[in-house]
Amino acid sequence: MTTVRFFAAARAAVGTDEVVVDVDVLAVPSLDRALAGVEAADPERWSALVERCSFLVDGVGTRDRTTSLVGVGTVDVMPPFAGG
Repeated sequence: MTTVRFFAAARAAVGTDEVVVDVDVLAVPSLDRALAGVEAADPERWSALVERCSFLVDGVGTRDRTTSLVGVGTVDVMPPFAGG
């Protein structure tokens, strides 16, 4: 199981702080597949926003959505935000 945490605009689009994803049931246990399965409160906003996000995968920054989530405990979804 991998916990996906959402911050700022991503949290607003998804409608929750975090979701738990069972990566073992994904055909390809990648960041992209996990994000595609997120049921967002505002799907249109989420779809547009996720393309611009960066991610921390167990604390390591990436923008590569093909990153494997096998053995990963936490993913942080970081949308672009002013000032940093």
